[in-house]
Order: sequence, then C-alpha cells, then structure tokens
Amino acid sequence: MMWMRFVRIAGFILAFQLPGLPVFAADWPQWRGPNRDGVWSEMGIIDRFPAPKLTPRWTAPVGPGYTGPTVAGDRVFLMDRQTQPKQVERVLCFERETGKSLWTYPYDCPYNNVQFTLGPRASVTIDDGRAYSLGTMGHLQCLDAAKGTLIWGKDLGKEYKIQRLIWGISASPLVDGDRLIVQVGGADGACLVAFDKKTGAERWRAGNDRASYSAPILIQQAGKPVLVCWTERTIIGLDPETGRIYWEYRYDAGKTVMNVATPVVDHSRLFVSAFFDGSIMLKLDEREGEAPAEPRLMWQRRGESITKTDSLHSTITTDYIDGDYVYGIDSFSQLRCLKAENGDRVWENLTVTPRERWGTVHLVRNGDRTWLFTERGDLIIAMLTPAGYEEISRAKLIEPTTQGVGRLVCWSHPAFAYRHVFARNDRELVCVSLAKPD
Repeated sequence: MMWMRFVRIAGFILAFQLPGLPVFAADWPQWRGPNRDGVWSEMGIIDRFPAPKLTPRWTAPVGPGYTGPTVAGDRVFLMDRQTQPKQVERVLCFERETGKSLWTYPYDCPYNNVQFTLGPRASVTIDDGRAYSLGTMGHLQCLDAAKGTLIWGKDLGKEYKIQRLIWGISASPLVDGDRLIVQVGGADGACLVAFDKKTGAERWRAGNDRASYSAPILIQQAGKPVLVCWTERTIIGLDPETGRIYWEYRYDAGKTVMNVATPVVDHSRLFVSAFFDGSIMLKLDEREGEAPAEPRLMWQRRGESITKTDSLHSTITTDYIDGDYVYGIDSFSQLRCLKAENGDRVWENLTVTPRERWGTVHLVRNGDRTWLFTERGDLIIAMLTPAGYEEISRAKLIEPTTQGVGRLVCWSHPAFAYRHVFARNDRELVCVSLAKPD
C-alpha cells in the first residue's frame, strides 16, 4: 500500500508540463508511445486479467479507421472517416476519464486510388498543446489540442506532387524540437520534409526515394541525434535539424514493396523487417567524428516465398530487439525468436493467434513482460525469452470489426497510458483499467 502510494506520488513529481495541453510521463502522445519504441514504463500494473473478457471503464462511438489512439494529459485522440453525406476524415478528441466527446474536426477528403478505404492510418501526434494529424490522402493538420481549432494545414498531395502509395499515407508525423518531420514521398527531393511545427513553413526537404508506410524515429549515433527513416528501398540517416543526409543504405527490394513496420534500434544495431523482403540487421558506426558514418550490413535474410519465410517477414507488426535476440511476428502470424547476430531462428510459436496471411500482433514491453494485442482483439500478458513463449494471461479486449483479407480484424495499435489501455475498432473506442488493486 505505502509503496503503491509512493509510485503514484513519484509519477506526479516526475511529470512535466508544457504550455497549453499538459503532457505527463504517463502519456502515450505519439505512435508506439513516448519514445516510439513500444515501451510502457508505468508501474502498479495487474499481473493477470480478472476475467476472460475485460470490462471497459467507458466506451465511445467512433467511425471506421486504422489510426491507433494517442493519449496526452486528460485527453484521448483518434481519427476516423465518414462517407455520408460526403467523404470526410475526422480528428476526434475525448475526455480520458469518461470518454465524453470534447471536439471533432472534420475536413473534406474523397479517397482516390487507395485500397483498404475504411479510414486514416497515422496516429495523431501531440506536442506542446498541439495535435498533428496526417490523413490517408496527405492532409496534414495542426490543431489546437484543447479546442480542436485549426492552427495550420497543408494538402501534401497537391503541394508536393506525391506519388501516392496504394494503401495510402500512413507514417505518423514526428516532432523534434521546433520541427514536425513527415515522410511525404514528394517530388523534387521531398521524400522527407520538416515543417516549422508552429507555422507549417517548410524548414528542409531531403531524399529522392519514394515513401513507404514506415514511421520515422530519432536515435543517438556517435553522440549525435540522427533521424532514421525507412523509405521504399533505402534506410536513411539524417541530421534532424538541417536534413543533411549522413548515410544511406540502399538494398535490392522486390517488385512489391511493403515496408510498414517501424525501424527498431538497440544500442548499435538497427533492424527492419518487411512482408516480401524479409529482414535486415545493420551495425551502426559509433565512432565519434564529424558525422555519423554509414552502417555496415550484419545480415540480410529473405525466404523462398511469402509462405516459406526465413528469419522474419513482418507485416504490420513492429518487432523488437532484447539483448542478443529479436522477437517478432512473421508473415502468417508466427511468433518467432531470432539470434540478433545472424538471424537464425531460436524458436517459433503458433498459439498466439490463428495462422493468417498478414497476421498482426502488436508488441508492447512493460518491465520483463510483453503485452500482445492480437488482430482478434485479445490482450495477452506473456514472457518472451530465448527459452520460449510463456503465456501468463489472456482476455478479450475488443471485438474485431474491420474487414481484413477474408476475416474480421483489429489492426490498430492500442495506447497504454495512466495504467489503462485504449483500443479501437470501427465502431467504438474502449478504455480498460489495468491498474493493480490497492
């Protein structure tokens, strides 16, 4: 009891407040959490689920979409799409404690030449009292996070002559300092563009490759901040302040490029995995010098086909590195553990979710446990170690309602914040407490 009270008090002491909307250490303010690494650092979390089906603290009606929720202060943010009486995308804001709708920002957005048309893909990024949204067709908005009013907006499709991806624009915007960085995929060296986060003015552009669906991340390399982005056929490292390209690793990709997962970094290793092209592990050069140097290839592995895979062929799932091992979901739902040094398989588990093409499980780490959210709407507490997969507890969090490839799925990444989990399908947003009883 006393320890739990100390943890709660310490959490508020460690919290930091920014102008406008407060942002606390318990927030999940962007794609895959505070550091975009799928790590949930809160304490006082339950060890097992109390029942086979979780009871929501609240639910709120929403429309279709793939956007995962984000949480900042007392608010939850999401995007969806409506087709009647006309086609609009919407940015939604709810009260975190009750699920009450606080504001909705709709804008006209007809979908053209896009597959999987249910709705937006990219999570809303919250920073310094502003909400940054990016729609399927390239509408970039900066909204007042408290009021829902437009501060600035851009139609990236028109302004940057985007060669649009078949599954739409998906990579969540990234805030770094006073810049908002977006994988645009535009013409004239505008694969990546940094905007002034307050005004929307272009600060820099870089890269000539086409865009992918993968969200950019920030890392430290050789004592310097480096922006890492996985584009269509290149892994690229840049100076986030100027857009100067430090290094590019270009590889031989197949005809169909499906780079969805976010790059993951553990110390000096950088890992990416794709459905058709398999896995690449790079060794980052950590020698301190004038600029971070080009990484070297540790290994690259690709199976004979999408059914006879080698290493990992991930789809929507972002894998993770833990010490000398990589854990992730292969192209047909197989949970695998690999040796980080060479990609050799240590074990495979087929019990997490049924075998399906483009099978998806989102992995979030909390301490020594991994929380797995399956496309069937199950939430699992497990231990993933080199010895194998140990399932501790499983419960139904939300019903799958999205029509995937011949099945109903939940493909949206959940948010873990304030000792709660927030998840969505095409009908509702749910909030469930994961707090250990006092």
